Amino acid sequence: MTEVSIIMPYYQKKEYINSSVNSVLNQSFKNFELIIIYDDESTKDLPCILRIARTDKRIKLIINKKNFGAGFSRNIGIKKSKGKFIAFIDSDDLWKPEKLKYQLEFMNKNKLDFTHTSYKITIKDYSKYSIRVAKDIDYTSLIKSCDIGLSTVMVKKDLVTQDLFPKLKTKEDLVAWLKIVKKIKILKGIPKVFCIWRSTKNSLSKSVPQKIFDAFKVYRFYEKFNTTKAIFFVMILSINYLKKKYLS
Repeated sequence: MTEVSIIMPYYQKKEYINSSVNSVLNQSFKNFELIIIYDDESTKDLPCILRIARTDKRIKLIINKKNFGAGFSRNIGIKKSKGKFIAFIDSDDLWKPEKLKYQLEFMNKNKLDFTHTSYKITIKDYSKYSIRVAKDIDYTSLIKSCDIGLSTVMVKKDLVTQDLFPKLKTKEDLVAWLKIVKKIKILKGIPKVFCIWRSTKNSLSKSVPQKIFDAFKVYRFYEKFNTTKAIFFVMILSINYLKKKYLS
């Protein structure tokens, strides 16, 4: 039986996906499937992705009929997955070779349903970087600051719903983790660095207005806060983001 299903949405990251996929295929732990979801109405990058998919029988390729977005594409990958555990990686991020092995052994040993790890944030040429250290997170802290790197997460499939991620352009991961933390109370952090998050020019996560707009949606429509409370928490989230960005 497949132990881990790895979900990777793809949208116009041709420059990065080869190294991202290789960082998965080079894992010391081998019992996994890598599900790539091609999420682009344009087929210009599809020949490249098809070539990658043919290099290893563990790679499964799903081609969306239109651009659904990263969150919805992850939901499609989850639905098609066969593993006991689900891991996520974006198509421009990198894993260290021991990532899956260490995280899986840690979760099995401690009987955990969810973990996230520390990660390194770097620009394209790796000349500058910062470290985000993973900590244990409860609902009270998560609602104020999303300190979980998506590409570091591993979760038991039994805990995941097929609609885990909402239809948001950004902050879809915050909604997902809020759903999970309500079930298990603590999201366990592993302080070791196992992931490199590459800051790229066309990343939606760098669009400040979009992030603010989507953060309001998270609090107002998904957490059911009233408008005043939702605006207050958007401010708190923004302040904590700025602290991480400029003081880390």
